[in-house]
Amino acid sequence: MRSIGEMARDSGLGVSTLRFYDRAGVLVPAWVDPVSGYRWYEPEQLEEALLLARLRRAGMPLPDIRLVLASWSGADTDLVRKLLMAHLCRLEQGLSDARSEFSALRALLDHRENAMTSLRIATVRLSSAAPELAAALDAVRFAASTDPELPMLGGVLFDIEGERLHVVATDRYRMAVAQAGIAGHDGSRVQVIVPTPLVDAMRALLDGEGPVRLSVDGDRVTLEAEDRQAAGACLDHGFPDYRRLLPRATGRRAVVEVAAFRKALETGPVRSAEAGAPDLSVIRVEDGGTATLCTDGDADPNHVAVNREYLLDALAAGGRDRLILELGTPTVPIAIRRPDDESTFSILMPVRLED
Repeated sequence: MRSIGEMARDSGLGVSTLRFYDRAGVLVPAWVDPVSGYRWYEPEQLEEALLLARLRRAGMPLPDIRLVLASWSGADTDLVRKLLMAHLCRLEQGLSDARSEFSALRALLDHRENAMTSLRIATVRLSSAAPELAAALDAVRFAASTDPELPMLGGVLFDIEGERLHVVATDRYRMAVAQAGIAGHDGSRVQVIVPTPLVDAMRALLDGEGPVRLSVDGDRVTLEAEDRQAAGACLDHGFPDYRRLLPRATGRRAVVEVAAFRKALETGPVRSAEAGAPDLSVIRVEDGGTATLCTDGDADPNHVAVNREYLLDALAAGGRDRLILELGTPTVPIAIRRPDDESTFSILMPVRLED
């Protein structure tokens, strides 16, 4: 017989997913150890698991999957064929509808782009303290995207307005925001996206204590520190309106000792939503304000699952011995804030658990 771990490895469904389908009555193990609760499967159930994995990837609804599996080994396959064709028709109709909607959205975007005044066509001269700008870049750099399909996220947004420079990075699954004080700017809002290689070159210049000079001339941005300079072209893209994505200071809060919490994350229980997917840490905040890592069998409805690597990166970028962990419901992003500076923070998207 196959253990649940072996079945997960060979089918690609994942241990937590197999448990979910057991409880749903879709793929029930041949035997469950009455003492440990451990699940075992007959060898021929691997074919069912592989079929189930294919149907999941095709997005078939759970009731239809149950019927397909129940009818798969029978002599009459008409029901299976009808269910497959019905689902294919739904997918094709959904794709047709989506194409129509995206066509309308592209027309709206073209209209907006023609009507809007670009915030990037400007000339700016300002100064900032090197340590303050360095700390801001360190707080957000980890969240910049490396996805070639989304080049507009492959940099750090410099949002200049009033006496503050906000720097923002996001890869859709996480976002980090920080700010630095500036001087010499007239107050009008200017935004440019600085590509990550140029951001790294700028950061390398920020090893002093004095002021540095930042200038924007159209699509070119330059940072000068004493007799050194880093300059290059900005990304020719728009950036999402990050202010609409900022988290509200709500939910359950816990002040965590970063070193101890990092160790707990690195050595504590993890889960995976899919085979080959990143490790997840499942967290809840107790009534007393303590963050706890949940075990695999914990049924707390308020726990939140998050990519463990992303959370470790956010803790490192927080730059403090203590940080505030803010959790809402399982579908609300997690916020990591500084106790002494809540204008610098990061948010992480939660990961939905099947079970």
